[in-house]
Amino acid sequence: MDSRLSLRDALLALAVVAIWGSNFVVIKIALAALPPLFLAGLRFFIVLVPAAFFLLRPKVSWGNLAVYGFAIGGIQFGLLFVAMNGHISPGLASLVIQMQVFFTIGLSVLRPLGATRERIAPHQIAAFALALAGMGVIAAHNGRGTTILGLCLTLVAGMGWAIANQAAREATRQTKVNMLAYVVWASLFSVPPLLAMSLLLEGWDAIRNGVAHAGWGIWATVIWQSAGNTMFGYAVWNWLLSRHPATTIAPLSLLVPVFGMASSAWWLGEPLQDWKIAASLLVMAGLAVNLLWPKKQAPALAPRAAKPLAGGDVATSSRRSRGEL
Repeated sequence: MDSRLSLRDALLALAVVAIWGSNFVVIKIALAALPPLFLAGLRFFIVLVPAAFFLLRPKVSWGNLAVYGFAIGGIQFGLLFVAMNGHISPGLASLVIQMQVFFTIGLSVLRPLGATRERIAPHQIAAFALALAGMGVIAAHNGRGTTILGLCLTLVAGMGWAIANQAAREATRQTKVNMLAYVVWASLFSVPPLLAMSLLLEGWDAIRNGVAHAGWGIWATVIWQSAGNTMFGYAVWNWLLSRHPATTIAPLSLLVPVFGMASSAWWLGEPLQDWKIAASLLVMAGLAVNLLWPKKQAPALAPRAAKPLAGGDVATSSRRSRGEL
């Protein structure tokens, strides 16, 4: 697994985080009309239908698809949409959700779902410290834009994203997977729990009224949520994670708050103060350290070879690890 990003992969990653960052404004616009859980369920329904009729199911287990689908749909976006429905501002949500970076790397080190265990290099710790300083600046100036419930929901949403990353990585560990088909078929396990929770917690009246009052602009945001953010964004993100270590790809999402603040300033007219620029520079400095610092690829932890047996026979156990998400 290559820890260095090619120009193509770097540009793809930049496109994804730009889409994800601006998406928080899009979510806020859609939530003005549609209930949050129903909006999340609708998003993944459009991902699933009709694409599932044209894309073959990837050769991964149903269990893996279920873990990814529920984590990315039911946990990440279900809880994020609920949090953003009056409990946390778009800019702060784009920041707090980035705790998934540390959850993802932690899962890669602990190796709960896969066979690849990664190590964290010292320069990456310094990079995370710089990025955390930038997020601290943002949090210090956005503390009034959230509630304790909003923070907790968004943190759990970040954990859902990290679990989904690990599931996708395990899916591509031993076989080549069409990541677009993977995202589409995994949505089969996102839609039912989201729509069930919507009916139970939001009620049919809220759903009916939301659909009745949604204009073409709202439906455009829903389609963008499905096609741009989910199908393109997560398919490309998972593909990148299948080619590079999590410690290289996951920190790139720290740019999401930068794009989130910029899009909020552009579309919603929110001022871009000096402290926001300073925070953005700290985040980008952390990314630069992580990506440009001269480093050797850290070997994955693997079982040691067994000692020679009596009679000269040698039992060896060598397995070369392939990293991905």
